[in-house]
Amino acid sequence: MADDNLRDFERASFTHDGTTRTLYRQGTGPAVIVIAEMPGITPKVAEFGRTVAGIGCTAVMPHLFGTPGRDPRPDAHGLRAAAVNAASAIVPACVSREFTVMATGRTSPVVGWLRALAAHEHERCGGPGVGAIGMCFTGGFALAMAADDRLLAPVLSQPSMPLPLTPRRRASIDISPEDLAAVKHRCAADGLTIMGLRFKGDRFVPRQRFDFLRRELGDAFVAIELDDEHANPDATLKPHSVVTEHLIDEPGQPTRAALDEVLSLFRRRLLSG
Repeated sequence: MADDNLRDFERASFTHDGTTRTLYRQGTGPAVIVIAEMPGITPKVAEFGRTVAGIGCTAVMPHLFGTPGRDPRPDAHGLRAAAVNAASAIVPACVSREFTVMATGRTSPVVGWLRALAAHEHERCGGPGVGAIGMCFTGGFALAMAADDRLLAPVLSQPSMPLPLTPRRRASIDISPEDLAAVKHRCAADGLTIMGLRFKGDRFVPRQRFDFLRRELGDAFVAIELDDEHANPDATLKPHSVVTEHLIDEPGQPTRAALDEVLSLFRRRLLSG
C-alpha cells in the first residue's frame, strides 16, 4: 500500500477553545469519530474510515499528529524515512501538554476538544448520538469521551496509554477518576457498552489493563482479545493494531471478525430504530 491522497474525503476544519484542526470526513448518517493511532492518519486508518462510511455512518478523522495519508512502512519510503516520519509524530505528541503519556488517573486535555467535535458532528449529522474509536496512543480517548452522553458507541482499540512501564501503569488507563465515574454511571443507568480490542501478547496493552476495565465497568466492558498468530504477518511491527495494520480482511479471519464486531456496535447504537 502506497501513500493515500485522501481525495475521496471532504477536508474541513473545526475550532474549539482557540484550537483549530483539520478534519477528513466521508459518508452520511450518524458520526463516528475515528481517532488515529501513531503516526497519524495512515492509509490503513483511512481505509477503516471508508469502511465506517460504507455501513451508513459519517467517518470523521481529526488530524492530531503526523502527515495525513503517509504510508508508515519502511518498504514504502525506506527505513530511514519511516523512522523520521514516526519520530516526527511521536516526539511532539509525547511532549505536548495536550496528551497524557505517563501519568495515571488523568484525562488528556485534547479530550475536551474531541468532545466538542463530537457535539458538533452530532448536530451536523443527526442521529441518536455519536460513535468513536481510539487506537493505540489515542485508545483511551474514546473512553474519556464517553463521559458525555452524546457518545453511544465507544471503542478502545489497543489502548496503550499510560505507557505500561510499572505495575500501576499496566493496571490503569488514561482517564481521570471523575470521568471514569461518569462513564460507570452511564454504563449502569443507560446501558452503555464499551468495547476493547487487543492482541494477547501486546506489551503495550497488557492483560492487567483489560482486567482493570473489567473490574471498573463490569459486564459493560466487552473485551475482544486475539492470539498473536492471527495478526497479519505482513505488517512491519509485532501484533498490535487490530483493525488497521494487523487486520487480515478476509472472511473467517479473527481480525476480520473483530472488525465486524466493531461495525456491529456502531450499527446497533447509531443506525437501528
